[in-house]
Amino acid sequence: MTTRDKPQRLGAKVRALRRRENLSQADLAARLDISPSYLNLIENNHRALPAPLLIRLAQLFGVELHSFAVDEDGRLSAGLFEALADPMFENQDVLQNEVRDLASDSPAIARAFLALYRTFQQTRESAASLSARLFEGERQPGVELSHVSSEEVSDLITQHSNYFPELEKAAEQLWEQAQLRGDDIYPRLTRHLKEVHGVKVRIARAGTDATELRRFDPEKRALVLSELLPTRSRKMQLACQIGLLSQGRVIDRLTDSPVLTTDESKSLARVALANYFAAAVLMPYEPFLKACREQRYDLDIIGRRFVVGFEHVAHRMTTLRRPRDEGVPFHMIRIDVAGNISKRFSASGIALPRFSGACPRWNIFAAFSTPGMIRIQLSRMPNGGAYFCIARTVQADSHGFHAQPRIHAIGLGCPATRAHEMVYSDGLDLDNLDSAVPVGVTCRLCERTDCEQRAFPSLRHQLRIDANVRGVSLYANAAREQPLSPSEPPLNATATTRSG
Repeated sequence: MTTRDKPQRLGAKVRALRRRENLSQADLAARLDISPSYLNLIENNHRALPAPLLIRLAQLFGVELHSFAVDEDGRLSAGLFEALADPMFENQDVLQNEVRDLASDSPAIARAFLALYRTFQQTRESAASLSARLFEGERQPGVELSHVSSEEVSDLITQHSNYFPELEKAAEQLWEQAQLRGDDIYPRLTRHLKEVHGVKVRIARAGTDATELRRFDPEKRALVLSELLPTRSRKMQLACQIGLLSQGRVIDRLTDSPVLTTDESKSLARVALANYFAAAVLMPYEPFLKACREQRYDLDIIGRRFVVGFEHVAHRMTTLRRPRDEGVPFHMIRIDVAGNISKRFSASGIALPRFSGACPRWNIFAAFSTPGMIRIQLSRMPNGGAYFCIARTVQADSHGFHAQPRIHAIGLGCPATRAHEMVYSDGLDLDNLDSAVPVGVTCRLCERTDCEQRAFPSLRHQLRIDANVRGVSLYANAAREQPLSPSEPPLNATATTRSG
């Protein structure tokens, strides 16, 4: 049986939805009128999910059927493919079907492999940095693994589909308790901190170290905010601190996850969840979703309505996953001018790179050439998936004349079938995919060898370099070779020549 003929196994998705609703296997089995043992087999991918049961699950959880296509198996497979694209595996005859079977049949082993590879990659990068520092005569005390921690936090957020109902509910309760209103949220949050938590807030002048923007002293019950923070950022910091003080038990339970393997990961996750709570306070779910639908996801108008920045609006849009009241399924990515990915989440189904740089054809890179302007793109992936994406640069608030400005680019996208819901798609022929820009995930995994942006050879084709022929890139003439059989091709096709 080929991979295409295999019944789709969606055990991880069923398990994630069940846990999101705080249901036991017995509870869900009773609602579905099946035995707990049968449900256990489905969740562990030992039984396929029948179509009638799939429909009942979608109705029970209030999700659309297409959401089941965005499954943990697919994410695991994409991560494994990208990790195995590392040149260190070139001599290993790993088959694509074997990778998919591993993700489907043994997800725990697949996750363990990815965690090991992340650690290896970070250690390799740190070792290179250490060697460079030693060569320059510097002393390096140790190896930093913060990148691994951020990857684990991303995995936790993805596991929950970037939606945390308990934090949403707590944010709504805070609106009622603190009597928040649109124009005076800051003073009311300040009063709430003092009256409910006994915390006094004061604004401190910027000192010689302008990097500390918020500091809470639990003993003195004092919260100090820097004057460098504009009002909208001060509101976010106040709400974040309230989240840490009031939602400690919820955050502790959420961070008590096997996905988070280190204390650093758990600490970073606590910050991420507190920020999630803060965003839910400043942009309450129902009013925010209503504004998105009315304004057709116009980020600038919505940002002014809720008095928040472009990035906060984009990030909040990715969290609109409430059952029976979902927004457009977005993916979001944030990069710096060096191409480093510091934030990533995908609900649209698009595969985002985890271990290497993204495809340079993505419009997010072009955003740096037109600062502050929104770039739009209709793109088509090698597997035929089509997406509509917008991208824009954002600049952090200035911390003074001598401070180095921090600039990122934000990419936000959705399936092309939902693009008409966004104002940015007006005037585009969304049905004409011939005009879509062909993009990939990474060079090593993309089969488009005629791409002028290609930096590395594709693993999908055997590479033959002819010194007498030069294409649009060094690897373009590989397109003249027959691609490897799509049924069971080796994942790592060794290139006969490589360029530094």
